[in-house]
Amino acid sequence: AARLCSGEAEAAGGDGAMLRHLARKLRASGPVTVAEYMREALTNPGQGYYTRRGGVGESGDFITSPEISQVFGELIGIWYISEWMAMGKPNTFQLVELGPGRGTLTEDILRVFKQLASVLSKCDVSVHLVEVSPKLSEIQAVMLTGGKVQPNPEDESAYMKGISKTGIPIFWYRDIQDVPPGYSFYLAHEFFDALPIHKFQRTEKGWREVLVDIDPEVPDQLRFVLSPSRTPATQNFIQPEETRDHVEVCPEAGVIVQRLASRIEKDGGAALVADYGHDGTKTDTFRGFRNHKLHDVLSAPGTADLTADVDFSYLRKMAQGKTATLGPIKQREFLKNMGIDLRLQVLLQNSSDTATHEQLLHSYDMLMNPEKMGDCFNFFALLPHHRLVHPDKKDKPESKSPLPPVAGFNELLLK
Repeated sequence: AARLCSGEAEAAGGDGAMLRHLARKLRASGPVTVAEYMREALTNPGQGYYTRRGGVGESGDFITSPEISQVFGELIGIWYISEWMAMGKPNTFQLVELGPGRGTLTEDILRVFKQLASVLSKCDVSVHLVEVSPKLSEIQAVMLTGGKVQPNPEDESAYMKGISKTGIPIFWYRDIQDVPPGYSFYLAHEFFDALPIHKFQRTEKGWREVLVDIDPEVPDQLRFVLSPSRTPATQNFIQPEETRDHVEVCPEAGVIVQRLASRIEKDGGAALVADYGHDGTKTDTFRGFRNHKLHDVLSAPGTADLTADVDFSYLRKMAQGKTATLGPIKQREFLKNMGIDLRLQVLLQNSSDTATHEQLLHSYDMLMNPEKMGDCFNFFALLPHHRLVHPDKKDKPESKSPLPPVAGFNELLLK
């Protein structure tokens, strides 16, 4: 399935410009952190995996849930509308997606918005995509607007804008800080797993950082080494109460969650994170994917997707209490709560041919089966505190009507 839960990576050959660039860098200045290695391999402007190709989909290196079934994106669209209604139907609605891949998920969500246009009629809806890859933003533009986009002038924060096929304005940005403030719903689906991680190993001499270096025995081959002493990252990122012997920390994810939490606290809205990960229990999850197969992370850098499980306990900590957090909850539980079974029945009844039937059942199995994506992937949300607790509940508990449950994290009450 997609990018499977962490397993053993297998070696694969190949070399290239990125490896030569890294080898020169390592010989000149010594080992680099795993975070620096990932950043180079994935987003180097000339040779980075995402900047050059970004292989999502059947022909790429991995498939994501929205590519498997339209139902996935539809249920997420329903989640946003359900939360928007629970928060009193504010009159603006910014949908902000971080790392939107090919744009499939946004397209599925926009289809739901169109179907529920009467509900959203008095609301000013806009879409804001945060995308660093020029190649992927072109693919997104074709999928969402039919290619009708224009570059934005220098003085504006968005680098491109257009109108979706359903008539909603779409803007593209390189950084979340460029997205205008305002009431927003954020979406990060398989976004945090590709951010650079630092790796640490507990030794007899205390914590040491895992670094990437050139192998002195084999020219142009990379290997992992341990830092001879504590690095700045070791001092800053290892929690004193840590019990594991091997830890991966993604400081960039921490910074982004802090920004999301601050925005939600100030302007309202919510954030939904869907990714594979754990709640502070796993150790070594760093792995590579190429042509839908596991790939040695140090082999042929720039030609494979590199990824690591998201540590949701770290994201919760980084929200710093500015927002309430829900989850992580397993993908199959979230989708079940969102009514995937009912949606599947409707689609099966409406499709007459066997091939469509089989495809629907196959994609349902892929999303829900605990052995496939059902248990690997988790949903996690950031919500304003008042969404879960009435501000004046403490004084007059009986006077307030109960708050509606948060869809997905509780069973969706279908009225």
